[in-house]
Order: sequence, then structure tokens, then C-alpha cells
Amino acid sequence: MASPALARERQPAVQVSTTRLDQAILAIGRQTGTSIGLRDQRLAGMRVHALSGNLSAHQALVRLLRGTGARIRQTGPGTFLIEAAPKPVRPMTTVRQRLSPAPVQPAREIIVTATKRAIPLSDYDGSATIISGDSLNFADSARGTDAILTKSASLSSTHLGPGRNKLFIRGIADSSFTGPTQSTVGEYWGDMRITYSAPDPDLRLYDVKRVEVLQGPQGTLYGAGALGGIVRIVPRPPDLDHSGGQGWTGASFTQHGAPGGDGGAIVNLPIVEDRLAVRAVGYAGIDGGYIDDPLRGKHDVNQVRTVGGRASLRFDPVPDWSITLEGTFQHIRGRDAQYADRDGDGLSRASGLAQPYRNDYASGSITISGEIGSAQLTSTTGIVDQYLTERFDATTTLNGEALKTPHLSFAALALSAYDESQRIHLVNSETRLSHSNDDGSGWVVGINGMTAISRVHRNVTDDSRVAPLAGIRNRVDEVTLYAQASAAPFDGLLITGGGRLTWTRLSGQAQDIQPVFALRIDPDAQASRTETRALPSFGLHYRLVQGMSVFARYAEGYRPGGLALHRDYVQRFRGDRVGTWEAGMRWQGGDHAPFDISASIALTRWDDIQADIINGLGFPATANIGNGRVHSLGVAASWRPVSGLTVGGALYLNDSKVTIPDPLLMSVLITDISRSSTLPNVADVSGTTHIEYSRAMGNGRTLQVSGYGRYMGKSVLGVGPGLSQPQGNYFDTGVDIRFGTQRWGVSASLTNLFDSRGNRFALGSPFQVRDGDQITPLRPRTLRIGTDISF
Repeated sequence: MASPALARERQPAVQVSTTRLDQAILAIGRQTGTSIGLRDQRLAGMRVHALSGNLSAHQALVRLLRGTGARIRQTGPGTFLIEAAPKPVRPMTTVRQRLSPAPVQPAREIIVTATKRAIPLSDYDGSATIISGDSLNFADSARGTDAILTKSASLSSTHLGPGRNKLFIRGIADSSFTGPTQSTVGEYWGDMRITYSAPDPDLRLYDVKRVEVLQGPQGTLYGAGALGGIVRIVPRPPDLDHSGGQGWTGASFTQHGAPGGDGGAIVNLPIVEDRLAVRAVGYAGIDGGYIDDPLRGKHDVNQVRTVGGRASLRFDPVPDWSITLEGTFQHIRGRDAQYADRDGDGLSRASGLAQPYRNDYASGSITISGEIGSAQLTSTTGIVDQYLTERFDATTTLNGEALKTPHLSFAALALSAYDESQRIHLVNSETRLSHSNDDGSGWVVGINGMTAISRVHRNVTDDSRVAPLAGIRNRVDEVTLYAQASAAPFDGLLITGGGRLTWTRLSGQAQDIQPVFALRIDPDAQASRTETRALPSFGLHYRLVQGMSVFARYAEGYRPGGLALHRDYVQRFRGDRVGTWEAGMRWQGGDHAPFDISASIALTRWDDIQADIINGLGFPATANIGNGRVHSLGVAASWRPVSGLTVGGALYLNDSKVTIPDPLLMSVLITDISRSSTLPNVADVSGTTHIEYSRAMGNGRTLQVSGYGRYMGKSVLGVGPGLSQPQGNYFDTGVDIRFGTQRWGVSASLTNLFDSRGNRFALGSPFQVRDGDQITPLRPRTLRIGTDISF
């Protein structure tokens, strides 16, 4: 929970025309992301004057209500109530007023901002999950992306370890392995793209305002790499008016494992009142290990250390214009791999050597935003640098030794290690102009330019001898024009159409190998080519009655091709493309009917699927595996039976198939992909449940309790021979408790309540994975005790 100084944020571009009071407060709530209630319906039709400026929700409401006889009352963080001001009491007269039980209007309009213009969720023609930053406690923030997974049933992930995972949305998943392919999910920090052909950086979620997960292809607005959807994390901006901060610390204790801990601080400091402010976050954490390696005589080998922070500087030179500079860094060090042997207790493995990894992430950006007439201009330019190193135990495959033979000792083993390093450099710039109307109509038009360069180097170490293998360098230059508009031909109906035109130049070359040899193996191993793609989208949204609507949409997404590695030679892979039809309904009951429900069905065709596979020698490789399809059905609901209590859940069903296997892949790699092959990492069933409870305990103290349960159904490890091993089919749980005030608090968090093992979506060493004896267990039952203080 944020302190008052941190919770009050001054929002840009508040604009309201002369209208009724009820319409005006809906507009302010949408533009500031706050909850505004109106009890007295006699005030709803009151005319209020136009309002424009760079204002917080509180400031905007104060100006709006001047001279109206109404007043504003703040009932919680980001929550306001408008009511009639009490009449002065005449002397010597006692007045008893009986208030009629007028129904409360819906207290909160959820706004989707990842659409690049503010759209109420009730008017959005697709499926989305919006997670408020207020619901992310410090234990959640320390878990990073894992916290988002527990709150969004449509989102899934591999579990190779923090900083090396791939994210998937609604069954659009390619493999458990991390190669040069771009992710199927676009990841954004505010308006800046944070990764390209690299794993999820797993940035910690401290001081985050909101997280938005948009399901389905988002190619029109976001371009390449948004086949399954996007995850957009919005940080809290610097507050120009109030200074303050927070500090926290926590100690964690893992059953069957080593202890850990986390801590950090947030500081907000206005430098020039109403004009210039800085905000900074710093944090560090240790995730205690829980995997033992008896062959090496080591315990709890898979410890992970994380250190990171960010700072942002906000400058408002004139009203309605803002310039924000932000820098972010994070370093993750994994001491060893996260997998265990399938046999035994599920928390140990026998390996000949340590398999550490690291992920270093750094980024910087500048964002300029302001009003041009009735339109909003936003321009963001950012630079990202990400460096990943990994080591895998290659002993079994490269030396033919049975590593787990009991009588073997280290002296008898000829240990081999496969090392891979990858550096990604990304420069992205986008400028857009947008406009939104109160009826949900509006438009956005933008231009985007991007350059992404990735370099991969590999070698095998055997008996202290280092043998370099082929590496690659891929470069993608992209220029894009896009536009999307929504029209309301009559009340209740919204029609949306859009398109994106992208020009892409792809280039690549072999590294650490003679170019002549690389070209002899594959003439495209060093080549440049250009592609032009057009991505259409359109949607319909119809409001049947107040609070209930239906929608349908069609959208596309794509990933460009590139160069991939097959042990000691380089080979080209083609770009892939998806097209998705989706239809659904949404009911938002508000306070008069305290439950929400949504449902959707999606049919996806996926052509030239890019997937990271394992070739016949055990080396990771990338190839087009063929065409496929994914069918999904999702239902989500929440219920507020009494004040302070919310119960909810979501369920997703997925069915995926490779419909036409790629004949070249089957002939070159001698695989046995069949038409009935299931796409990997697509759980047939996934679901979440959650409960949140808050109760005032007097003297400003509050008890907050939240809990979750998440089930991941069955899936397979990969595509190809030896990779149809089962994974998934596990249930994860957790509960969080905090007691205190807005200024201080003590908390307890317990995860994996039943101490389950499971087998999450991941792998150990690709050179030993065909043996079928590797699993990636859940972190055992872990208790975190924490404290926090605000100032």
C-alpha cells in the first residue's frame, strides 16, 4: 500500500466539456484512473462548466464542483464520493434529515490504456486483464512476473529461472527453449518496448501503477512479436506536488531449502513545485535455493540474486505538457539450474558441474506528452541493452557417459559444458496522436521506427579445452505506419477498424566460423532481404443493456525471420504469422449488482510456426515446424458479496494442433512431427481463483488478506522425437496478510501452501532432456515475514 504522498498523483491532460455532472465525473475518472461515486441522483443532471488542465483527480473535482452546492469526499486511495454539501444549521433549530436509500452509481470505470488511447473496458472489443498496482504488495513485487501469472489465467510462462523465461498468452506458445526467435508476447514498460529476441527480463514490480494484459494478436498497434498479446507495465510517475517515500524489508524461509530476503526503498522529491520532480526505486533480493546435488555433495544449489532500480525525472514546462526521463537497470544471477531428477524426492539431481546463468538488463527512455487541440500527443524513444549467459551440462551426450552410474566418480567422468552468451541491443522510437470521446469513439495514428541487433556466441568446454561453435548476428530494421479508429453510428454500437503497414529489413551473418563454410552449408547464412507487411484489424462492440455488452474482433500478428544455429552451421528460418477471430460478452454489474463476468472464444490460425527445438545431436536450434491452429475458450468472474470482500476466478480451455508439418524440417532434422502433434507449453486447462478482504480495525489500522490458487493443466515439452514428455498438471497456492496503517505495516506471505512438487513448463539441460528424467518443480512452501514504513 502506498503512502498518501505517493498515492496522490498528478495526472496530465484532464479535459471535460460543458456537460452534466454525471458525465463529467465519468470523464475525469477515465482520464485519471480513479473511482468516483455519486449517491445523490438529484445532482446527476446538474450542468458544470468546461475544465482543462494538468490536474490530479482531486484538483479536477474541486474545480468542477465550485459553486454547485456539492462537495467531494475521499473514501480511500484513488476513490472519491460526490455528495450534496450539508446545509447550515439555523440557531435554536434541530433538523433531522432522512436520507432516501438512493442506489450508488458504479464506483469505478476500468480504463484500458494499452490500446494507446483511453478506452473504458466496457467499450473494449476484446479480452483484457487489468491489475491495479494497489493490489501488488511487496511480496508480489519481489516475485516479478510470477505475481502477474497468479492474477491472469490467460498468461503462462516457462520456468527456467528468473530472467530466462518465455511468456505465452492464450495458448500461442512455441517451445520451452530460448533461442533467437522473438517472443510471442510483446512486453512494454509504459510506452517503451523492453525486449525483442530475448527472454522476459522479469523486472520487479515495485512502485507500479497498473499492469495490463491484452489477449489476442496486437499487430496493428504493436507490430512484430505480439502474436498472443501484450503485457504492459505502467510505473508510477513522479509526483510534482508532494515529497515522500517508502522502505521495506522481508525475510523468507523455504521448506527443504535455504533462507532468503528482500528489501528496498522508494523516494519521491519535488525539485521545483508544480514543474519538476524526481522519483527513484532501489531494491535487492535473494531467492534461497532448494535443489540438492548429491553427486557433487552440494545443497540448495539454485540460489538466485537480484539487484535493480530505476529513476525518473519529470518536467512540466507549461500546462498540459510533460517530459519524462527514465532509466532502469536490473542484474540477475542464478547460481545453478532450476531442474531436478524425476525419480526420488523431486528436489535433487545428479549433475557433473554447476550450470549458472545471468541476465543483465539496462534501459533508458524519454517521453514527451501534451495536448494539441483536443488530441493527445505522445512520443517515446528508448534504448535497451540485455546480456544473457547460460551454461548447460553436456556430459552425457558429448562423451557417452552414463552420468548417474553409481560407481562413477568425477575422476572417471570427462565433463563437458555448453556455454552460450547472447547480447541484444534495441532502439525504438514511436510518436502517436490520439483522441477519445465520452461515447468510446476516437482514433489513434502513429509512426514507429525500430532497430534490434542480437549476437549469439557459443562454445563447448571439454577437459579444459574450449572449442568455439558457430555463432550468429541478426539485425532487424523496421519502419511502421499505423492507424486505428472507432465510430459510434448510434448509441450502444462501436465499430473499430485499423491497419499497420510495416517495412522491414532483415540481415544476418555467421559468427565464429569461416564465412565460406557457412555459405556452403546454407547460401542464406549471410544475407539481407526486405519484407513489407500489412496487418489489418477490425472489431464490433454493442451494448445490449447498461453494464452488458457483446463484442467480436479479427486481428493479426507476425514475427520476422532470421538466422538460426544447428551445431556448427547456420540456417535461415522464415517469419510466421497468426490470424485470430474472437467473440465474447462482458457484464459489469457495478455496486447495484456486485458481480462481473466475461467470456470469450478465440479461433487462431498460425502459419510457418517458429519454434526453438532440439536437433539430433542435442543442440538447441530454431526452425519452422509447419502450420497449426489454437482454439481457446475463457471465462472470468468476480463477486463482491459484502463491503471489503471480493472473490473471483477465471478458467481457460485450449486445444492446439500442428495441422501441416513442415516437410523440410522432417527431412533435414529427421523428425517425426505428425498432424496430431500438440503445440508445446499449451496447457489444455488453466485456471485461477482469488480472494481479497479488507477490514478497518480502528485508529486508522486495517487488516488486509488476499489469497490465490492457480492450476496449470497438462502439456508437452516440445515438438519432435523424444520431446513429447508430459509437463504441467499442478496446482499452486498462496496467501498474504498485512496489518497496519498507511504509514506502517507488518505482513506475512505463504506460497505453495500444500508444498507441491509439480512439473512446470521448462527443461534442464537440452543435451540430457531426451532421457525424460528431468522436471522443474515448484518452489517448496515458503514463508515471508515483512515490514514496511512510509514517510
